[in-house]
Amino acid sequence: MMRITIEQIVKAVNGTLIRGTGKGEIEGVSIDSRKVTPKDVFFPLLGENHDAHVFIPEVVEKGCSAVVVSKEPELPAAKDTVHVILVKDTTKALQDLAAYYLSLFELKKVGVTGSTGKTTTKEMLYWILSEKYQTARNIGNFNNHIGLPLTIFTLEKGTEAAVFEMGMSEFGEIDLLADLVRPDIGIITNIGASHIENLGSRENILKAKLEITNYFQSDNILIVNEDLELLSKEKTKGNYRLITAGSTGRSSFILSNIRDHGEDGIEFAVEHKGELQDFRLFVPGRHNAYNGVLAVAAAACLGISMKEAAEGLKKMVITDKRLNIKGKNGMKIIDDTYNASPDSMRAAIDVLISTIGVRKIAILGDMFELGEKTKQFHYEIGQYAGEQGVDLVIAVGSLARHIAEGALTKLEKNKVIHYETKELLMKDIGSMISSGDVILLKGSRGMAMDQVVKRIME
Repeated sequence: MMRITIEQIVKAVNGTLIRGTGKGEIEGVSIDSRKVTPKDVFFPLLGENHDAHVFIPEVVEKGCSAVVVSKEPELPAAKDTVHVILVKDTTKALQDLAAYYLSLFELKKVGVTGSTGKTTTKEMLYWILSEKYQTARNIGNFNNHIGLPLTIFTLEKGTEAAVFEMGMSEFGEIDLLADLVRPDIGIITNIGASHIENLGSRENILKAKLEITNYFQSDNILIVNEDLELLSKEKTKGNYRLITAGSTGRSSFILSNIRDHGEDGIEFAVEHKGELQDFRLFVPGRHNAYNGVLAVAAAACLGISMKEAAEGLKKMVITDKRLNIKGKNGMKIIDDTYNASPDSMRAAIDVLISTIGVRKIAILGDMFELGEKTKQFHYEIGQYAGEQGVDLVIAVGSLARHIAEGALTKLEKNKVIHYETKELLMKDIGSMISSGDVILLKGSRGMAMDQVVKRIME
């Protein structure tokens, strides 16, 4: 983070300095009292079940330069060197400071959202843009109203481009992030069933995702995969430039010739304005060709040639817990435990089937926030696993019993097992797997299926 002054902070957060001289600088922003350093400004956030103001004496003892508070703290008189800035809402103040800090940069900004694929697309675009620009992006799942501001504070002097992943579960959340970042380009990867429980329909999910364009003007750009019905030109057009990608031949960026090499990744071609370029991606899953063409399209808008984009994509490495293939005792473990939705479940099963091995095992956990069609979505995933030729389906969780029910319509009874909890599975898993197996593990984040991965790898 570049240094900013206490005076700049007070003005940016619309706060009142109630303690300290107002002179000095900070070099970092923290919301974690355990990690605070003397050159940080600390924001104590209020949650439903916690109030981080109780940690202010602790951070002051550590020598923290400044704290931004929504109520005046009790501090030892000897600690009058700390700057205390009073605001109405510390979370809003964190966002305001992030918006101000971002305004200090002259850089190209891309926002990426979608029901699935947004993290992978963000990573693809990061690696492509890094061929030409000093580029920043979210680390991990820092993609919400707190994580995105913290991402912005990681920007260093000289940053030329930034790719911001934007997550949501309700109306208004993308709007807040779009207002904070004001992206030059927006990407919507797809519209699936994630968060349909909160939003009611896929049409409403589209409406929420389109909030990324709320602050667009005529020179801003939205990029979509128009192969998807909900992302057609008619449903995504607005007072901005619309650029489409897809495999039908009518898009601005035409995807073709997808070649799936299983665990070794994929190849695909993209045609744009008469130029045809082959791409090699060392990340599994043919669905990633669609993420790739979106990233290539965004990069082209920022002056990256398709040849340069191809070089960048070759260098991309997989994000942990996202179709990450590991080896253990002659087995291959496909760790895709980060999260789950019907679309990403199907994509992961496709990767399982395309990976070379003796036996294909799918360990599938509950998918959350799917609303009234929860049972149907789980049932259809079980059917899909059976249809694709999975040798053993292990369903984990109370909702996942419907995965098992669906799988039983396509597979013999001895090829489908249901466990009510992952703890019960972990007691048996050692005796169920053997050398030569390819094992997919996937489920919603709340299922913590990565614990099963850890048990297998022990």
